[in-house]
Amino acid sequence: MAAPGSDIEHGYPHLDTVRAAITALYHRLSRDTVDTFGLSVVPGDVAFADQDDLYLGVQRVARVMVQHLRLPDARMIVSFREMRHAGNVELAAGPEYFIELNSRFKTHRRDIGAALAHEVTHVYLHRLDLSFPGTRDNEILTDTTAAYLGTGWLLLDAYRQDSVSSQKLGYLTPEEFGYVLAMRALLFAEDPSPWFTSPQAYEAYAKGLELARREQARPPLTAAGWTGRRRYAKDRRSAQSGHPSPTGGDYAFDAGPPLSVSFPCPTCRQRIRVPVRGRLRARCGLCRTVLECDT
Repeated sequence: MAAPGSDIEHGYPHLDTVRAAITALYHRLSRDTVDTFGLSVVPGDVAFADQDDLYLGVQRVARVMVQHLRLPDARMIVSFREMRHAGNVELAAGPEYFIELNSRFKTHRRDIGAALAHEVTHVYLHRLDLSFPGTRDNEILTDTTAAYLGTGWLLLDAYRQDSVSSQKLGYLTPEEFGYVLAMRALLFAEDPSPWFTSPQAYEAYAKGLELARREQARPPLTAAGWTGRRRYAKDRRSAQSGHPSPTGGDYAFDAGPPLSVSFPCPTCRQRIRVPVRGRLRARCGLCRTVLECDT
């Protein structure tokens, strides 16, 4: 806990790693497996009342996370202790995993679900044998996976500020959590905003949704606005005249022959390369999203 905003980073400083995490998830899981996570954990399944028995409640919420992530034979043993971070998990061969939560969650029970979402996702990624090098990037991968697969909205909802204190869980900024949740929402047509109890979380989600929608309307996609299409046409003429490929946008031209353009898939962020020949339909080889393009 700290003075309002004093220790909370905002914006998109980890966006490249977040996008790389989404791509890595599709590489490891496949689109078919991602599609099985179309429904998020619902608030009622992770609600934690003050009168609930602490340890029975923790085990219940942990079981919800395990079942949502389809972890076979994974039993979570949760305890509390004083520590700097929100939680810690012992990653061994299983089938039992030992999770420690910060002692403050004994009295801040509404955020136990958020802490367990992060720690159980560590177990899930361990089982998948998916990791990024370095602690920072690996934690970003964990937060991104939790949010993209339907438990991490709790992590964003744990972001709160008032006149005397502020709190945020996880390694992503609030806006980055909002962006990942928006990417998920656009994929599954699922709106998480009614679940937020924190007005700050709602605002961060709205900002992330704005960015995610912009990414679905960038050239050479036909959904691009007039300004983007005009800039793209100018850059294409430059590439056709033999000038170096422009670097001002997400797309990049390759002189070939034939001339082609590459750009990130708005769903999985894998780069797609298509020929420059006007209107065409492209299919992402990784997530199988079909894209209407005007190249």
